[in-house]
Amino acid sequence: MTSPPHDSALEGLLDRLHAQSDEQIAETSAFTVEQRRLSGQDRSQRGFDDNMRRFFADKLVALDRDKATFCYQVCRALGARRVVEAGTSHGVSTLYLAAAVRDNGHDDGVVIATEYEPDKAAIARANFSEAGLAPWIELREGDLRESLVDCGGPVDFLLVDIWHVALDALELVAPALRPGAVVVTDNTIASAEGYAPYFEFLNDPANKLRTMTLPFTGGLEFTVRIDDHQ
Repeated sequence: MTSPPHDSALEGLLDRLHAQSDEQIAETSAFTVEQRRLSGQDRSQRGFDDNMRRFFADKLVALDRDKATFCYQVCRALGARRVVEAGTSHGVSTLYLAAAVRDNGHDDGVVIATEYEPDKAAIARANFSEAGLAPWIELREGDLRESLVDCGGPVDFLLVDIWHVALDALELVAPALRPGAVVVTDNTIASAEGYAPYFEFLNDPANKLRTMTLPFTGGLEFTVRIDDHQ
């Protein structure tokens, strides 16, 4: 599956970033397995979270190419103007989203991206600039539970790629989702246990969401905000 079309400079950058991310898969997979093994042992949550943060501080953890391309296609189909991304890392998926907003012809469109780690945010900004997509990206650095309090208008598309605060992100952005807006959430099969509260929110009729799991590697949740009368 190819990158967003008709942009050779962007495709070259994405090829490089995806290759870099792919090189880290074995290491991150082994670490994740070990953390799941330790999850049943007596440990402080703070220590566990700090360990996770240290390990992933220099990792891309990029959305798979086929999933990112799928998000690009969905945003094109929606004519997305305002997009939110929870979990930017080095900005790989952000580039796909911003390319879609640009290709939709929205000079005033925006991808609101979030990143907690300052070093990752700096790398992401450099990638945005190299791709020429910085004008369509607003990177909000820090805790997304603070940075996503106001999305600035109706949201067409939300990408959730940060499981440990996934529910916080969804709860904050859900009121801004327009009818017909789409939420895509990564690894909902591979990390099903951690997503249990998230699915309770998705399946609560009061939240006016309809969802299904797509058969991408690890699972990809596809959720639509329905009309108020449905």
